[in-house]
Amino acid sequence: MRRVVFNQKGGVGKSSIACNLAAVSASQGYRTLLIDLDAQANSTHYLTGLTGDDVPKGIAEFFKQSLTAGLLSKKGQVDIYETPFENLHVVTASAELADLQPKLESKHKINKLRKLLDDLSEDYDRIYLDTPPALNFYTVSAMIAADRCLIPFDCDSFSRQALYSLLREIEEIKEDHNEDLEVEGIVVNQFQPRASLPQQLLDELLAEDLPVLPVYLTSSVKMRESHQACTPLIFLEPKHKLTQQFVELYHLLENSYA
Repeated sequence: MRRVVFNQKGGVGKSSIACNLAAVSASQGYRTLLIDLDAQANSTHYLTGLTGDDVPKGIAEFFKQSLTAGLLSKKGQVDIYETPFENLHVVTASAELADLQPKLESKHKINKLRKLLDDLSEDYDRIYLDTPPALNFYTVSAMIAADRCLIPFDCDSFSRQALYSLLREIEEIKEDHNEDLEVEGIVVNQFQPRASLPQQLLDELLAEDLPVLPVYLTSSVKMRESHQACTPLIFLEPKHKLTQQFVELYHLLENSYA
């Protein structure tokens, strides 16, 4: 299973959702890998606690190798970091990804990530891909490499307007590059059930028959505490309400493909 978490709008909880679902997967005994494709490297810091020069070479080094004439990136040529959490590994990101992007585009390296995941799938039961908040080389590469796509939605009117074009763009990528890619659904994040606007926006999405998943992730300071501790919720506070929502969402997604 290869799942990409993507939305062009920033601040919707993309990294939090990718990391916490990956952490739940690892806690269930699955050998799980998260690949961070965002130059901001939020997932990298969240799962490792590392910053700056302490971050090991990761996906940027893999893409640099793919640009070297005569050197084909193969299994074992990407650094995989073993997190402090059992069964959970990460391929780290760095700011260097931003500089590499135009070179990768000009060399048409859009299928390199899919080939890497074909190899890594032999060693991992579940692979999660965290993407930058833009439809760029890295997000398109991720959607070509993945078989499932989750779309975070933070109950904001701007997010709602962006959903329509986002779904169209994903459908185009599916038609042109990856017929196996399926949109698993829209993940409602930072939901405030007692506030009128989030409920109104949610009702409108449901009325339009958009693929909203029936598990809503509520807004909680516990998520910020989890970021600060560099510890996913399932390992920080497994009985917390938000943690249990992630567990419920995880099982919903798993059961839909059982």
